Amino acid sequence: MSTLYRKYRPQNFKEVVGQNHIKITLEHEIETGQLTHAYLFCGPRAVGKTTVARVLAKAINCEKRTDKKHEPCNRCAICGEITGGRSLDVIEIDAASHTGVDNVRDNIIANARVAPSRCRYKVFIIDEVHMLSISAFNALLKVIEEPPAPVIFILATTEVHKVPTTIISRCQRFDFKRISVEEIVKKLAFIANKEGVIIDKKILAAIARYAEGHMRDAESLLGQVVAIGGKEVTAEEAGLVIPRSNLSACLSLLDNLGKKDAASAINLINKLLDEGVSLPRFLTDVIEILRKIMLSKISPSLAEKLSMELGEDLEKRVSQVSADFTLGQIISYLNRLIEAKNNLKGSFIAQLPLEIAIAEICAVSVMPSYKNSSLAGSNLKPGPLNKAPAPLPAATSNIVGNNTAINKEMIISKWHEVLAKVKKYNHSLSFILRVCQPKDINGHQLCLAFRYKFHKDRINEASINELIEKVLKEVYGLPLTIIAEIDESIAPVSNNIVTTPATRQAAAGEPDMIKKTASREIDIKAKDSQSQDDCMVDDLIKTFGGKVVK
Repeated sequence: MSTLYRKYRPQNFKEVVGQNHIKITLEHEIETGQLTHAYLFCGPRAVGKTTVARVLAKAINCEKRTDKKHEPCNRCAICGEITGGRSLDVIEIDAASHTGVDNVRDNIIANARVAPSRCRYKVFIIDEVHMLSISAFNALLKVIEEPPAPVIFILATTEVHKVPTTIISRCQRFDFKRISVEEIVKKLAFIANKEGVIIDKKILAAIARYAEGHMRDAESLLGQVVAIGGKEVTAEEAGLVIPRSNLSACLSLLDNLGKKDAASAINLINKLLDEGVSLPRFLTDVIEILRKIMLSKISPSLAEKLSMELGEDLEKRVSQVSADFTLGQIISYLNRLIEAKNNLKGSFIAQLPLEIAIAEICAVSVMPSYKNSSLAGSNLKPGPLNKAPAPLPAATSNIVGNNTAINKEMIISKWHEVLAKVKKYNHSLSFILRVCQPKDINGHQLCLAFRYKFHKDRINEASINELIEKVLKEVYGLPLTIIAEIDESIAPVSNNIVTTPATRQAAAGEPDMIKKTASREIDIKAKDSQSQDDCMVDDLIKTFGGKVVK
């Protein structure tokens, strides 16, 4: 019994899945009779290179094909011989096992000099042509450059960079692409229908994604699934062949990470593990989705061309999830999850590397240098906010550089200088920094806490982040980086603005009102006759409970 990929191998151009850019060109050449003497088919494996070569050989030699038609009839004797691999005029050569110059001379050059026995054209299909030796390529070059009139060469390769440019320049080159998930699903559904197999479309989509654009792999996987499940395939039976994953769970994990909900994320991972989901495969899907989001943040057209297809419903969910992430967060998540995936294999607790990655991602806003500190005694609670651990002792909380130590107290003592310098570059940014709280120095990072999310998001913008770090270096003489976190326990700094019913309403839970009202009322405050620098110092003293030290 033949395998599915052999049984359902396309026999004409219409049946070839994808590769429309190639089919249209070849069909036009066949219809007009403007054939070239040598073709180069290059691209990934299992996407139809050899199949298209055979269809082309049939089409140009078909006895019943009429002028201005391009499809072979698949009924005449010549079509039958080529389909069955019995034609003496269509010669397929595997270059991987015929690499030497002698093989080229005996199997190609000598045969090319003999006229076709029955067909109109003698066709040489050389698969994996990049495997030929240099001397074999040199011997092939002459006959490709000046072939006999009724001879056509079709060279196929997965590694075109290994083919000499002298060969490439004498061929008409076609670049095959990986086949989309949607097209693979359509072909698999067609096969399942022909075989009388009942199989859910979600299983077919999972097979298509796992095949990663390779049609033959997808058909082979479908054959294995059908062999196990029979005429009605369930998700459990399909899971015995393809590693189980769940894209919906992938999006749930990303949603948890976005909310800094470490507990829910770790619970989800352990639940999936208990259900038999392959963690490496699951992480691969998560990374693929993050890559898709990253590309869409850079350019939507990139995501459309280069990322995995998920289907209409999941694409909508991805769009919703991606709205909560910045490009910087996505890149950070990708780096950490890739590292976790690489560590899965050697872990004595299967899920531990992923759990650590989740804990680090969810703790990053309150623990900027996790690898240099301890998690002992800290608790990660579910929800969007993780409380910061107790500040490190002053002796261990310093940065040393240029023979100068800096700590939280020194940051606060010169904070008014930071505000003044920031205001020169960005007037509105200085007011945002006035309502933040420098919480801790850890390693080379300064942690700034904000009461409201829109302040935190503003600070996380790349241009704003860069500006603040520039000013910090100017004021403190050290290269400091910043991270922002939300701390709802921070009391609104009422002395920075005039208290009115509008501001009280905003403080009660209207962040957008705060943003508009605070800006308006700060302008009112700015009219005060007191000098601005003195006002800032007073604000800091009242906010942080400090005192002026000479």
